[in-house]
Amino acid sequence: MKRNKLVSIITPSFNSARFIEECILSVISQTYINWEMLIVDDCSQDNSVDIISKFSNNETRIRLFCLEKNVGPAEARNIAIRNASGKYIAFLDSDDIWCSNKLEDQLKFMEKNNVEFSFTSYQCVNENGDDMNKIIKAPKKMTYHSYLKNTIIGCLTVIIDKEKTGHFEMPIIKSSQDMALWLNIMKKGFTAYGLDINLAKYRIVSSSNTSNKLNAARDVWQVYRKIEKLSVLYSMWCWMNYAYNAIIKRL
Repeated sequence: MKRNKLVSIITPSFNSARFIEECILSVISQTYINWEMLIVDDCSQDNSVDIISKFSNNETRIRLFCLEKNVGPAEARNIAIRNASGKYIAFLDSDDIWCSNKLEDQLKFMEKNNVEFSFTSYQCVNENGDDMNKIIKAPKKMTYHSYLKNTIIGCLTVIIDKEKTGHFEMPIIKSSQDMALWLNIMKKGFTAYGLDINLAKYRIVSSSNTSNKLNAARDVWQVYRKIEKLSVLYSMWCWMNYAYNAIIKRL
């Protein structure tokens, strides 16, 4: 695999002092070294910026953007995307972690199979980083209509070849921005291909919106109706499948 293909890693940060160092260290430890990490701090009120600056001052591949007003995670990611220089765009939230071979193995998979949009399996950990004995396995592929019924793509695992898909940004909505973006890309005819290897750790934080299953289910419904503008009947059908798959995923 050619090593001259830059990966831009998109990381929004808000009051992330508890976890951001471990997140950054997991990027620095990557066996694939041609990356840049764009961290957008969304007016944190803790010492997140001090921690991030400690790394960005000594590692030229880490770029810190400090916002003057809070814009939310979708726009924070979009600011990073607009400033990204890479052929590939990868996503990693400030409380999540990558395995050291994540970029190398996933890019090999994408180049070997001529894939524009890929994702992988990932492991769930608790707030302390302890293994919860649960791995979310990546299916072989997801299309627009299959993803509507099974939102299994972990944002922390996604890599997209921007040169092939064209420019994209996340919709400015309260939650499920990643779901809406994946649907937007797949609606253009791109398929998301899964690599069934555990290459990341998703931290389940009690204060996050996705940890509240009722809120998460409501947000998915809003994407169906307000973003995708699906009919009520088709939305209900997709939502029932989503709920079933969400239960299976937790078993």
